[in-house]
Amino acid sequence: MHRFYLPPELCQGSLLTLANGEAHHALHVLRLRQGENVEVLDGKGHIFHAEVKNLGKRTVDLLVKKHEFKPPLPFQVTLVQAIPKGKAFENIVQKATELGAARIIPVLTERVVVHLGDGSVETKLEKWRQVAIEAIKQCGSPYLPEFEPPITLPNLLQREPRFDLSLVGDLTETMAHPRKYFQEFAQAHDSAFPKFVAAWVGPEGDFTIKELELIRASGAKPITLGPLVLRSDTAAIYLLSVINYELSA
Repeated sequence: MHRFYLPPELCQGSLLTLANGEAHHALHVLRLRQGENVEVLDGKGHIFHAEVKNLGKRTVDLLVKKHEFKPPLPFQVTLVQAIPKGKAFENIVQKATELGAARIIPVLTERVVVHLGDGSVETKLEKWRQVAIEAIKQCGSPYLPEFEPPITLPNLLQREPRFDLSLVGDLTETMAHPRKYFQEFAQAHDSAFPKFVAAWVGPEGDFTIKELELIRASGAKPITLGPLVLRSDTAAIYLLSVINYELSA
């Protein structure tokens, strides 16, 4: 089943219209035919089952046959990710979207080598959002993660972000298995799962000792990501997978 994305404001009524990149993909890559069935996602939980009604030169009209809404997961995971160099962050965005992250916060830390000027911030955010859109189309997730503009670690911590459970990858000897903290939370809250969870992942070279102390002082629990030193993008995938496993058990 081919999937497309339209923002919620364009998903009104029984006739939906693909334009721009979505229409180009439908017309010139997928070469859709009239009468084919497709799905349209709005990134807010709505799935529109539609039939190709009309193929124009630059647009595609879709007739909605069925509309369904999928409620969000009972937990929301925020990935707090120090920005790695190159295109690694795009890979992180793709995999985090597939793994159901509700929000992604790009963080600028001491060892982050990426420099973002005022003009490039919006460009980066739009690029990351497009990567996430392609990811939900591929995996079928009805929810698009929210993105925050890149922020320095001190500024983020000044906001005192509140989570039911916050986990940070740590290479020191004080770390523990993530399951320990899920079990402790359940014991303290009558077997309930944490609803709002944060996953903190450092850049190449990890967070500095001082940064780790600040993050832990904010309430984050130090965890191990296994016996090997993982790349930043691998660490993000690992931690999100572990959180999904523990919350879906």
